Amino acid sequence: MAVSLTRRIVVSLLCWLMTLVLFFPILWMMITAFKTEQQAIATPPVLFFQPSLHNFEEILESADYIHFFANSVIVSVGSTVLGILVGLPAAYALAFFPGPRAKDLMMWMLSTKMMPAVGVLVPIYLLFQWAGLLDSLLGLTCLYMLVNLPIIVWMLFTFFRDVPKEILEAARMDGAGPLKQFVWMLLPMTMPGIASTALLAIILSWNEAFWSINLTVTQATPLTAFIARFSSPEGLFWAKLSAASLMAIGPILIFGWLTQRQLVRGLTFGAVK
Repeated sequence: MAVSLTRRIVVSLLCWLMTLVLFFPILWMMITAFKTEQQAIATPPVLFFQPSLHNFEEILESADYIHFFANSVIVSVGSTVLGILVGLPAAYALAFFPGPRAKDLMMWMLSTKMMPAVGVLVPIYLLFQWAGLLDSLLGLTCLYMLVNLPIIVWMLFTFFRDVPKEILEAARMDGAGPLKQFVWMLLPMTMPGIASTALLAIILSWNEAFWSINLTVTQATPLTAFIARFSSPEGLFWAKLSAASLMAIGPILIFGWLTQRQLVRGLTFGAVK
């Protein structure tokens, strides 16, 4: 009994330690956001200071935060909706009507995530320039959808594969075609998995920085590119950069906290039968 209690205490302490290590960069960023630039770069670090909202005021005065925030919402939600609409039939076909090359196709889709984004920057930039999609919400939305599509298809495929095929076969015996099976049977049963896939896609799109910095200038700039504006060749303005980062990650942190139960429920869907 004593050994079991000691083990539980040690495991709990290790979990809290890992949580602290993972959360510490965000905590330090939050603290730095309320410092002055002199306090932010002071050595040793200033731990006791008078918090100030000066950095946030300067950011709001120098940049249209609402514009960047709206762009992030449009691109993240839009790319997720498009990705789910494309990924649902693809995952359904791969899970229930696999062809001889289905496994190779799945691996090929996953392999596209292994390529560094900078490796295809030039051709993507030229394609966007030719199509007139540079600095446009439509172009960024479509690109984010394609970037996240392999993950969306893989996750949906996993959730669909966990559904017993006997249920769909019973519906087929009752005269339901593939479309009715998909809409009235499969979607309601896998809705937690679909919801968690959508939530993850929104988070990934919200945090995407590489493409937004290289393919936008002013009109379609999301919050990730907004953060990069607070660095300069002369150096980084740590306090303002931390404040801008906090304003950028704040909405998605709140969103993740509010939807954590649904996200965990979906990611563990089918784990216990």
